[in-house]
Amino acid sequence: MSIQVKLRHVTRYTYDRAVALGPQVVRLRPAAHCRTPILGYAMKVTPSDKDHFINWQQDPHGNFLARLVFPKPVKEFVVEVDLTADLVVINPFDFFLEPSALEFPFKYEPELSKELTPFLETKHGGPLLNEFMHGIDIDKAPTVDFLVALNSKVYERVNYLIRMEPGVQTPEETLKKGSGSCRDSAWLLVHVLRHLGLAARFVSGYLVQLAPDRKNIDGPSGPEKDFTDLHAWCEVYLPGAGWVGLDPTSGLFAGEGHIPLACSPEPGSAAAITGGVEKCETEFGFEMEVVRLPEAPRSTRP
Repeated sequence: MSIQVKLRHVTRYTYDRAVALGPQVVRLRPAAHCRTPILGYAMKVTPSDKDHFINWQQDPHGNFLARLVFPKPVKEFVVEVDLTADLVVINPFDFFLEPSALEFPFKYEPELSKELTPFLETKHGGPLLNEFMHGIDIDKAPTVDFLVALNSKVYERVNYLIRMEPGVQTPEETLKKGSGSCRDSAWLLVHVLRHLGLAARFVSGYLVQLAPDRKNIDGPSGPEKDFTDLHAWCEVYLPGAGWVGLDPTSGLFAGEGHIPLACSPEPGSAAAITGGVEKCETEFGFEMEVVRLPEAPRSTRP
């Protein structure tokens, strides 16, 4: 049984005067490999159609992006996304692995390894990351079990917090502070996986969490009300399965509530909106909401 939801996301930049905008790149369209069925999608931009040009394209990693050009100065720049998703339950472990990848550690075939080069690159290191790596049990084990334990290890090591500062912390900074936002935990896990010889990429997307029909008798019951937000996680490449999502913020594998928008080797090229603007005072705001469409009766809600 699935639940259909409508997600609305508005991003607004207001300037103190009419200013010149450079080309703006918007990465707010569900990725081609998104497993959650997207039944409808629309993006509205202010200033109106007659005051901007839009070119939809795909970047080298297959992410959909809209390149916006504004020929005239603007006082406001607004991007409004509406999408309808069918949250049919997804089993995150519903995949098969190649025999060579059933147990970790394993190595990619040479040709595949060459294709995955950008996702194997390790730029950040340090004593704290080295110490964290030494604490990982790399004895031969089923690959899925190993990844479940590794994801949980990062989840337990980093306390989640809402961080409004721009940018992403280095793995060393996240380990030193013992805290970070979802993007910091994701970037840490990306580098841990790469240091283990596994190709990994950074993912930005929407996270939709719905309140359960009934509270759990044991353990947490989830959110009190339906919720959505921009989120970040990571994906690891497993031969036979392809890209598999891991969410270190929750310690879980990605499911139907994870809607990827952009996946890339570096967080900067997965940012929701990037572009230049002439020097000015800017006010930034956003709105996000998710509402359920008429629901069919089910056993937990007749």
